[in-house]
Amino acid sequence: QMQLVESGGGLVQPGGSLRLSCAASGITFSIFRLGWYRQGPGKQRALVAEIMSNGQTNYVDSVEGRFTISRDNAKDTVYLQMNSLKPEDTAVYYCNARYLMNTYWGQGTQVTVSS
Repeated sequence: QMQLVESGGGLVQPGGSLRLSCAASGITFSIFRLGWYRQGPGKQRALVAEIMSNGQTNYVDSVEGRFTISRDNAKDTVYLQMNSLKPEDTAVYYCNARYLMNTYWGQGTQVTVSS
């Protein structure tokens, strides 16, 4: 049974930091492309950052230099380190794992940036 479980969300003040984690089970983790998406209020779900099986990373412009995606294949876990958070980063953050035609989603974790 394949499962992705996110954790680490919460309420943080502008300028603060959070680290999201996504633990996988039931898949050969190391071969998957992994991504973090977010869906803000009234917005569509959109890609934030991704990391390939070879470690290559990509970021959307709005988080470049502030967010860092990483993976630990020994722990079957992908992380999103978020620094210098802004109110516009407020969203539900989802973990995604994809390999060929197989794609999986986590349940999401809420991140709220507010003073």
